[in-house]
Amino acid sequence: MDKIKAMQTFVRIVEANSFSKAAETLNLPRAALTATMQKLEAYLGTQLLQRTTRRLSLTPDGADYFSQCVAILGAVDAAELAFRGPDANKPRGMLRVNLPGTVGRTLVMPHIGKFHAAYPAVQLHLSLTDRLVDLTEEGIDCALRVGQLQDSAFIGKRIGNMRFLTCAAPAYLARHGAPATLADLPRHCGVMHFSGRTGRAFDWDFVQQGQVVRVAMTGMVSVNDAQANLACVLQGMGLGQLAVYQAREHLASGALVPLLEDCPPTPMPISLLAPQGRLAVPKVQAFAAWLTALLAQQDDVQQPDLH
Repeated sequence: MDKIKAMQTFVRIVEANSFSKAAETLNLPRAALTATMQKLEAYLGTQLLQRTTRRLSLTPDGADYFSQCVAILGAVDAAELAFRGPDANKPRGMLRVNLPGTVGRTLVMPHIGKFHAAYPAVQLHLSLTDRLVDLTEEGIDCALRVGQLQDSAFIGKRIGNMRFLTCAAPAYLARHGAPATLADLPRHCGVMHFSGRTGRAFDWDFVQQGQVVRVAMTGMVSVNDAQANLACVLQGMGLGQLAVYQAREHLASGALVPLLEDCPPTPMPISLLAPQGRLAVPKVQAFAAWLTALLAQQDDVQQPDLH
């Protein structure tokens, strides 16, 4: 058994999340991939993949072996790079990227044509969802994340900080007045944004004179979607903490009023997350550099603190 070929086959099946799709990209019959996987699992003495009629998933041993295969194959590519000519390190091939829905649609997709023009040999496969996808199981090369990283098995690169503001609709302020200080907030109602992963409402943290201050907020409505959060705040259902990029046009029109501007909410980290070894792959490196430069041009995104 050719171990390197078997590893490449296994990795491609996981990345494609399908024997059939992997067979197409490798230009091999599906039966050949099935035979390779049977030999590999027999050689290792463990099951790597769970197969059902509807889905393909990694076993715990499979997930561990996958990460090691990616690292080994990356090392092989690096060792061969110096001998493969000047075009060897050019970004090419399928790039699977996962983006948060609202952030992806608003900040990334209007500019994605520029990345395509710069790297025409990269085939883009872009998924936009606020669901916390499993990068390994779904064959994702890299994912944009806003907030503290929870995927400890992957490598994260900080590429910015999302700015937020506290605001309310004029209708809410007409009924309840505007908070003048952080101490006034507990007497107000907030539109609570809860985590789709944990079900827990996000804390309302503020930066006051260089210190982070946490305020216990409650509300009559909770949502787990950024657009839903904005919709509720616009309808006067409570105070809101919104990303500045989301609120900007509504601030300009007067549909939202900024509050407590001397105590802004703490910014949230923006990171690019990738499986072990993926950030060193040329196509992922190119996308990471392009995305970092794109966010650096956004007024509503702060540059990451590298210290």
